[in-house]
Amino acid sequence: MTTDTTHFRTCPLCEATCGLELTVREGTVVRIRGDRDNAFSKGFICPKGSVLHKLHADPDRLRAPIVRRGNDPETATWEQVSWDDAFAIIAEGIQGVIDRHGRHAVGAYFGNPSVHSLGTVIFNRVLIQAMASPQIYSASTVDQMPKHVSSGLMFGNPILIAVPDIDRTDHLLILGANPYESNGSLATAPDWPGRIQAIRDRGGKVVVVDPRHTKTAANADEWHSIRPGGDALLLCAMLHVLFAEDLIDAGRGPAMTSGLRDIADAVEPFAPSVVADRIGIDADTIERMARELAAAPTAVVYGRIGTQTVGFGTLAAWAVDALNLVTGNLDSHGGAMFPLTPHESGRGKGRGRGFRIGRRHSRVRGYPEVRSEFPVAGLAEE
Repeated sequence: MTTDTTHFRTCPLCEATCGLELTVREGTVVRIRGDRDNAFSKGFICPKGSVLHKLHADPDRLRAPIVRRGNDPETATWEQVSWDDAFAIIAEGIQGVIDRHGRHAVGAYFGNPSVHSLGTVIFNRVLIQAMASPQIYSASTVDQMPKHVSSGLMFGNPILIAVPDIDRTDHLLILGANPYESNGSLATAPDWPGRIQAIRDRGGKVVVVDPRHTKTAANADEWHSIRPGGDALLLCAMLHVLFAEDLIDAGRGPAMTSGLRDIADAVEPFAPSVVADRIGIDADTIERMARELAAAPTAVVYGRIGTQTVGFGTLAAWAVDALNLVTGNLDSHGGAMFPLTPHESGRGKGRGRGFRIGRRHSRVRGYPEVRSEFPVAGLAEE
C-alpha cells in the first residue's frame, strides 16, 4: 500500500515567498497546494506555484551539466560532464574572455527564482566581485526598478517603499496591480483577497484602474479601463484637480517635505480635459476619483508593475507617493506606511550621501546605472 507524506516548503518564484504544502508519493511530488498554516501566505498560491512539481519532472529539464563540443552548429555534439568539469570549463572560459577582451566583455544577469534563493543571494555578490565587471543586469529593470528610483529620490533610500495599510484604510485605489492573484507584489501580506473584501464590508471603497478586467477588478467597487501606459497622465491629472480645487491636506507632510508648490506647477498642464482622450477615462470621472480620494477619512493609492513597466513608469511611481502625500495619507494609519524591519541592516546606518543614479553609463546608448546595474534592455547590444 502506497503511503503519501506531506512536506512543507517555500515557493522560490517571487518575493511573495508563499508557503507550499507538498504531497509526496514514492519519492515523487504529486500535488502542491498552499500551506494554510503558513504565517505569511495563509494558504495563498498562484498558478505557477501550484505546478512547480511539473516543472521539476519536465523531460526537457537538464539534470546534469551539458557541454557543447565543436563550434560548428551543424556538426557540434553535446556531452554530459561532471560538475567539477563543468565548473572548470566555465572558469576557464570566463577568464579567457576577460584576458582577451577586458572585464566589460563579461556580465551577469540575475532573475527569478535565483534572486529569491538564500544561496544565490549570498554568493552572487562574490561572483560579481570576482569578475570585476560593471556589466550587471537583473529582472528588476523590467519590473520594479522605477519604484526604487522614485523612492530613492523622494525618501533617500531606494528600498524604502511605502505599502498600503489595507486593514485600516477606507479607500483603496489600485493601479496596474492584481493582488487577488499575486498576493500583493511589493506589498505582500497574508490574504490580500480577504483584506480587500474587508474594506468593502466595513463601508470602504475599492477602485481598480487597469486595461484588463482582472480578478481584482471583478471584486472592486469600480473598474476603469485605462489605455496602457496612461497611468502617469491619470495620476498627474488627479494631482491637478487636488491643487486646482484647494483639496490639499498634507497632514504631517509639510514638516517632512519641501517642494509642494513645485508639484502644483508641474501638474498644472495636466487638466483632466487634456488627458481624458489620451487615457480613455473621461474628465468627469477623473475629477470624481480625485475628490473621493481627498474626501475619504483614510485613503491609499497602490501602483504596481503595470504602472512601472511602461513609458514614464518612474514618473507614475513617484506620482503614486505624491498623491498619498498631498492627501495626508503618507506615513499615516490607513494610508501608505513604511514597514518595520525585523532587525537592523547588517550594513549599519547609512552615511547620508543620498541616492544617486548614473555613476556610470552603458557603452552603446549611454543608459545610466541604477543600483549598480544597467537596464536589461541594453544587454544584447552591450
